[in-house]
Amino acid sequence: MKGIILAAGKGTRLYPITRPICKPLLPLYDKPLLYYPLSVLMQAGIREILIIVPPDDQAPFEKLLGDGSALGLSLQYREQKVQRGIADAFLVGEDFVAGQPVCLVLGDNVFHGPSLPAQLARARANTVGATVFGLPVEDPRPFGVVEFDQNGRAVSIEEKPQHPKSNFIVPGLYFYDGQAVELARRLTPSARGELEITALNNLYLEQGQLSVVPLDQQVVWFDAGNADSLLDSARAIRDIQRQTGRLVACPEQIAFEQGWITRESLRQTGEALRMTRYGDYLLSL
Repeated sequence: MKGIILAAGKGTRLYPITRPICKPLLPLYDKPLLYYPLSVLMQAGIREILIIVPPDDQAPFEKLLGDGSALGLSLQYREQKVQRGIADAFLVGEDFVAGQPVCLVLGDNVFHGPSLPAQLARARANTVGATVFGLPVEDPRPFGVVEFDQNGRAVSIEEKPQHPKSNFIVPGLYFYDGQAVELARRLTPSARGELEITALNNLYLEQGQLSVVPLDQQVVWFDAGNADSLLDSARAIRDIQRQTGRLVACPEQIAFEQGWITRESLRQTGEALRMTRYGDYLLSL
């Protein structure tokens, strides 16, 4: 399975902070926001990853992560020339996906929890159709909202409804089989002028090939797309790390635990960052 991080948003909800820097490169507590979606893909066992970036913004991403080899990954980069919605990621990355199963995660979404790797593994193991996650929130109106029947099966997903049919939303993490690019090509722009990910999910639903899996209650999720949520998620990450003594979304640790890099490689990275708590943490592993 391949992975895509859609990190091409302009971050207008965070202006003026994001005028000089792309949103996924902003700090979320003690590491770049981009580390959080990257770590989700790594926890799912995905090593071939495409990062979709804004026009003329590829250099700072490459400066941060390079080609991924230091983490045992293979990273590629593509520019999304025009903002055309989440589902456009499959058209931008068509040659990268090459008809294979793919997991898409949004560049400003944060997922964490002890049960998350197991849920990711189950979603990846579903080789037919698509798997998305359901999550209850207080105000579902800004998101894609799932409607369930009496048996708990998803019957529709509606994008940003004024009158939601449930309080369950689909957060920015999606697993698809090899049909994703083909189905994305069938989409027409919405009234917002975007290729909606909800429309793609509904195509799978119409085929009877969409699984909506409730996220375990141990999993926390943040959409770090505005100033309040960026602050709230940073505080939550700080508290989790203080309570557990473990870093959240530490790519080097995940790569080491997955067997993708050696202890010596981990030590070298830690030594290079020894003047920081992050470096000290790597040396303690």
